[in-house]
Formats: sequence, C-alpha cells, structure tokens
Amino acid sequence: MFFSPFLSGLLIGGGLIVAIGAQNAFVLRQGIRREHVFVLALICSLSDALLIMLGVAGLGALIERFPALLAGVTLFGIGFLIWYGWLAARRATHPQAMRIANDGPVPLGEAITTCLALTFLNPHVYLDTVILVGSLAAPYSGTARVAYALGAMAASFAWFFSLGYGARVLTPLFGRPIAWRILDAFIAVIMLAIAGKLGLWLLGR
Repeated sequence: MFFSPFLSGLLIGGGLIVAIGAQNAFVLRQGIRREHVFVLALICSLSDALLIMLGVAGLGALIERFPALLAGVTLFGIGFLIWYGWLAARRATHPQAMRIANDGPVPLGEAITTCLALTFLNPHVYLDTVILVGSLAAPYSGTARVAYALGAMAASFAWFFSLGYGARVLTPLFGRPIAWRILDAFIAVIMLAIAGKLGLWLLGR
C-alpha cells in the first residue's frame, strides 16, 4: 500500500519539476559557480515540499475558488521575471562580466531572496505543485496519501540537489567567458519567454 502511491508521487513530481524553468535555470547557474549550492537546493526542495503538503491537504481547491489570488501572484511574477531576464541579458552582452574572477560572488542573502522570489512568484508553482499534484492525490487516503506526498517531495529533493551539484561537471567548460555569455543569454530567453507566456495566460483568463 505504501510503495505504489509513493512511486506515483515520485513520477508525477519528477515529471513536473524537470522542465527547464526560471528556478531551475537559477540553480544551474549557481551550481556552475559553486555558490551557496546546498542552501539553494535545500530552499527549493523544502519550498516544493511545503507546497506539495498544502496541495495534498486541499489548498488547491481554495486557490481555484479565489482566482484573484493567483492573478496577483502572476503579475508580480511577470515583473520579476522581466527584471531578472534583463539582468541576464545585460550580463550576456558584457563579456568582461562573465569572468568569475571579475564577477564577484553573489551574497547569500541576495541569492536566497532571488531563489524565494523565483519560487513563490511563479504561478506555475501553484498550478502544478499545489493544484495538479494536490488533485492527483484524491484517489489516496490515510497512509497512502502520505506516501504519495512523500514521493512527490522526494522527486524535488533528488532533482534540485542533482542539478546543483551536477552542474559542477560543466565547470571546465565555463572557464571561458563565451560559455557564460551563452548560458546567460539562454537564461534571459527562458525568463522572458516564461514572462510572455504568463502574460498571455493572464490575458486569456
């Protein structure tokens, strides 16, 4: 009774989180720079765990009843993504800024703030993690429901720590400024594309 719902939660959680998004792109970049990797991976994992727990507990139904809450988060998220995408684009157009020696380390407080903003100002977190994962918990009850939630949480922990520490394999490649320019251009495109997608979604509601 425990393994089947756990596996279901693991697969569902993994399938939703692996897609490249703003949060993943940020963790990847910090992983390559080897800055605050453990703290950021832990924050992302615990944030997902909290949202999964709330979704399984029924918060998703509350969000669906009050769509204005989601619309407000979406507007803040769009603004933040545009700002972060602009910063990445600016880094990509200034080769000197790509050198790790000249581009100083990101302070821990700033990294945490950015990580939390990319996590909780992204409405897809609520649509996917809270509403979708939460609604798919409906067939389970009692211990099976807990197992399902733990499986989804395990997927988040496995993914973010693998992404953060696995990025170190790419460190030799990113010894060249051009590699940082390409990465930041990629991040800028991802951030702005997500902001545009959210804007279209909000207009179409």
